[in-house]
Amino acid sequence: MAEDHEVQQGESIGSIAFERGFFWETIWNHSANSALKEKRKDPDVLMAGDVVHIPDITLKQQSAAAESKHRFKRKGVPGKLVLVLRRSSKKVVEKAEEGTASDCWDFREPEVKAVPDEPDANAPYVLYADGVEVAKGTTDGNGRLEAKLSPAARNGVLVLRRGTPQERTLELNFRHMDPIAELPGICKRLVNLGYPCPTDSKELTSDVRAALSSFQRANSLKVTGEPDAATQSKLKELHGG
Repeated sequence: MAEDHEVQQGESIGSIAFERGFFWETIWNHSANSALKEKRKDPDVLMAGDVVHIPDITLKQQSAAAESKHRFKRKGVPGKLVLVLRRSSKKVVEKAEEGTASDCWDFREPEVKAVPDEPDANAPYVLYADGVEVAKGTTDGNGRLEAKLSPAARNGVLVLRRGTPQERTLELNFRHMDPIAELPGICKRLVNLGYPCPTDSKELTSDVRAALSSFQRANSLKVTGEPDAATQSKLKELHGG
């Protein structure tokens, strides 16, 4: 039976379609969802509270020769996870201590500047989804990895360089990224890029402005403290999605 479904956190068109037996394109391209498609642009990035129309399911018959084996593949299954991992460089540049012998009481803390982060390249990893190992391999030279998993998978754990002093564990919440046009989506991307920002904020608070200003300053953008078009574009470029 057709219904209008209110999106919950962690859902996407792909997961909704998978759980109801649809191809994701059938739902995303349905005329009743045209306004949602225009607003969100990306079927994998919805906002809790969005409404998705789910049409009646239709059956398709496929003729095949009797007494023979046939293999049918369901479109859109499995889903694909793409991650680009970065890590802070261990190198730092210290400014020389300022002061003179005649000014011995005026001590100034040396300024420490972190070198920009770098790809977490060639890192062995193991990926778990909902408690089950689904992939293992090594990130490429750009820190990128791809893995297949169920469109309905909800939580994951990524373990990098297991058993070494550099072991690193990341908890993943699949499909929890909000649209970039929404303030929580802005803050979630900032946090993932290393700029502390309250991800539950729906107002442009001083903390949100501070995070935006830091990001703008670091990326040679006009420092406005606002989620303007140039800032959103740069966020999407660096973060993706």
